[in-house]
Amino acid sequence: MLQYLPNLLTFSRLLLALPLGLLILGQQYELALGIGLLAGVTDALDGFAARRLQAFSRFGAAMDPVADKILITVCLLSFAQVGLIPWSVALVIVGRDLVIVSGALCYHWLIGPFDFAPTWLSKGNMFVQICFCVLVLAAQVVPGIPGETVTAATVAALFIAVASGVDYVLSWSAKAINSRDQQP
Repeated sequence: MLQYLPNLLTFSRLLLALPLGLLILGQQYELALGIGLLAGVTDALDGFAARRLQAFSRFGAAMDPVADKILITVCLLSFAQVGLIPWSVALVIVGRDLVIVSGALCYHWLIGPFDFAPTWLSKGNMFVQICFCVLVLAAQVVPGIPGETVTAATVAALFIAVASGVDYVLSWSAKAINSRDQQP
């Protein structure tokens, strides 16, 4: 049973997306921050449990980043809906992921299967996005967080989203060209 623990933790993170979004939309930011922190704990625990129990699975490897992206997307779209961030910020960050997924699907259909591995820039992007979402929620709950801090975090989140998106587009375009050139 313990070998399923990492996947159960990942799945629980997926289940937390709906209440998190609803709490943000209902402007219940303290509870939303608690749910967000719980999601963060499950994210840390699923990786730890997988390593500790040697319970790696293809499902877990695929679903872990999906769960992260769903949570981030729900947060960003909910933040924009209640006016905590501009829609343009949410759309740029979410759009980056749509471009990457669209590119991966096109690559698969036109070139063939591929091994997808996140880059260090993509991992940094996820870290910044998580910190940004926590900061936006914390700024609603903790008095005294300067607006300039949220503005700086917004700029950082936008910058790394665009940079990592461009990095993926360039590197996968080069792989596609290489693959095409190597075909007889």
